[in-house]
Amino acid sequence: MNFRPLHDRVVLRRIEGEEKTKGGIIIPDTVKEKPQEGEVVAVGPGARDEAGKINPLDVKAGDRVLFGKWSGTEVKIDGQDLLIMKESDILGIVA
Repeated sequence: MNFRPLHDRVVLRRIEGEEKTKGGIIIPDTVKEKPQEGEVVAVGPGARDEAGKINPLDVKAGDRVLFGKWSGTEVKIDGQDLLIMKESDILGIVA
């Protein structure tokens, strides 16, 4: 991918949820909610503080993260559906 986010922005790929419930019921696409879990594809260098120093981000490429339902901007890069959001929109890293 030839895209590098700026400042404290992060590029994510959504991780698709399960097709079935635990009880074995198949969930149709029309009812499925968008997953709130994703994999970090690329990160920016970090945000600058008042002194002009760059603060590096806590996430790195390859991390699995949770984010808010309406967070980020959906974009299509190289045929892939991706999300671009600020690091502050990420709720946490899944271990």
